[in-house]
Amino acid sequence: QEQLVESGGGLVQAGGSLRLSCAASGFLFSINDMGWYRGKQRELVATITRGGSTNYADSVKGRFTISRDSAKNMLYLQMNSLKPEDTAVYYCHAKMRDSTLALYNFWGQGTQVTVSS
Repeated sequence: QEQLVESGGGLVQAGGSLRLSCAASGFLFSINDMGWYRGKQRELVATITRGGSTNYADSVKGRFTISRDSAKNMLYLQMNSLKPEDTAVYYCHAKMRDSTLALYNFWGQGTQVTVSS
């Protein structure tokens, strides 16, 4: 059973930092793109391909850094210079293709990030 489990959320003052982690397990095939999204609308925060290419929302560029360790099936989000508007539930996302090239999307349960002013 494929599973994504986030950790690292919490309460931090504005200007502070947090590091989110996402552990992937149970995937039968290689994971393609992974990413972080936030809020009820699942707003894109950052994505990273299996090859390491990254993409960021304009609102987090220069402050957040996405990375992955494919050998350990881990995804990370380093968040610096946090602002109150970064407050949200952050979700880990992964795409996987099976042997028929069918695409599957998986989501974690989310981790709360709260930034106080």
